Order: sequence, then C-alpha cells, then structure tokens
Amino acid sequence: MTGISAIIVNYNAGAFLLESILSVSSQVDEVIVVDNDSRDFSIETCIQRYSNEPKIKFIKNNANLGFAAACNVGSRLATGDYLLYLNPDCVLDGRAIQELRHVLEANERVAMAGGLLLNPDGSEQGGGRRAVPTPWRSFVRAFGLNRYSSRWPKLFFDFYLHRQPLPEYPIEVEAISGACMLVKRVAIDEIGLWDEGYFLHCEDLDWCMRFTRQGWIIMFVPTARITHYLGACSKNRTLFVEWHKHHGMTRFYRKFFLHQYPGVLMWLVTMGVWLRFCMVVCYHLAKSLLTRLRGR
Repeated sequence: MTGISAIIVNYNAGAFLLESILSVSSQVDEVIVVDNDSRDFSIETCIQRYSNEPKIKFIKNNANLGFAAACNVGSRLATGDYLLYLNPDCVLDGRAIQELRHVLEANERVAMAGGLLLNPDGSEQGGGRRAVPTPWRSFVRAFGLNRYSSRWPKLFFDFYLHRQPLPEYPIEVEAISGACMLVKRVAIDEIGLWDEGYFLHCEDLDWCMRFTRQGWIIMFVPTARITHYLGACSKNRTLFVEWHKHHGMTRFYRKFFLHQYPGVLMWLVTMGVWLRFCMVVCYHLAKSLLTRLRGR
C-alpha cells in the first residue's frame, strides 16, 4: 500500500484534536501533528494519550506560524507518497481516505482530492467543492447578486457549489478546501509547498490555482465524508481571523488576477475587500454591544 502521511495543524482545538486523530490514525501510515503554540493544553493531552504510539508524531512550534507555514513544517517531515492535510476540527468517516486515494490512483494527472464536508447536523458545508472566487464572483456573492444566478448563470455565478445537487460520482472542480485534502507528493514536488505569505485563509485557493495552472486535476469525492466543526479553533478570535481572511484575499487577487484587473481596477478591488472588512467589524462590534446591553 502506498504510504499516506496525515498532517494536522493544531491551534487551540481542544477536545476536537483528539477526536480528529482517532478518526484518521487507523486510515493512514503516520500522523504528524504540528502545534502552533496552543495555550489550551490540547496538544499536551494528545501527547500524553499517544506517548507509546510510534506512528503519531508531535511538533510544537514556539509561535503561531500560521496555517501554511505549519503545513510546510509537517510536509518536510512526512514520509508518505500521499499527504493528507486535515484540520483538527474534522472527523473522518471510516472509508474517507480509501475513497480519496482510489480517485488519486485512478488518474496520474489528478493531484489532489477533497471530500464531502458536512456540518454537525449532516448538511453539506460550503467550501468543499467550489469554483475559484475571482474578484467579480466575490463581488456577486458579497452583495447577494448570486440570487439571480438562475436567470443569468454566467453573470451571477456563485463560486460555492454546495447548493447544487450532490453528484453521485467524483467530479473535477477548480478548488477544494484545505480542511481536508489528499495530495500526491509527486505533484507537490513539481508545484512547491504552501505559500507562507498567507497566515490564515486563501492559502488553499492559492495552492489549487497553482496546481491547475500546471495542468494538474483537482477532484471532489462525494463518497468521502468528513464532519467539520467549522470555527472550533477560532471562535473566540473573530476579528483576528477576519483580518487575516481579508489580507489573504488581497494577496490572492494581486497574485493571480492583476493582469485582468490592472491599475485602478485592482485598487478598486482592494478597496472593496477592506470596505467589506470594515463592515464585518462594525457588525461584530454592534452585535457585542447589543449582547452587553441585553445582559444588563
């Protein structure tokens, strides 16, 4: 069997980390947990639990390096021919890795495969299968214009595909989520590791763009089921996460779409991103203030 190395980047995932390791350890050949200086004792608990398990390795960073950089730390230590990147708040179905690996082995040009991300209530989560969020597509979604996609599908296309009927078989997509992706090492060797210029968010989109631009194929596998407890690692750092998300968006747009949106157009795109960030901040501050007022 081709060796599979699972890489889990942890940051204050609490009990979810232990559950994630339990779900993946029986399906892979090694598990590498890279901890980004967590303060909730999640990593200490797992180290104690798996102290006698040689296939599970732990790396403790002295600072929060960000998701991409931590993934690279694990990638350099991994020994498998396939690398599985898994969020610590993800729990895999018992056949998930087998389903993903089968798709990768069926076609030498398939570089990566992602599964069906599910909310805890069993509904499909956005992001597991998607198109690339170009500046125009992001504008459409941000202002709710995707509601007109049934009438003008090409103009108001929604890059999230989870509202479309779930396919019965694996399909090719433009992008999958970094929450769970199985990737061939030979493809990584050609394309390169994750871009560490991203701290949090958009680094998975960046990687997908780089793979597809070199002719590699990305697949969505609906039979590989993963329950994703979205936001478990960042629920108390909303504005911190939002800042890095919007910073990642501007880096992504400038890196891949500057030729389509030159000069003043890219300036307008950037201004739009940070205007949206300001609106998000105002929303959360107003929500926090209202909660305090109601608590009096």
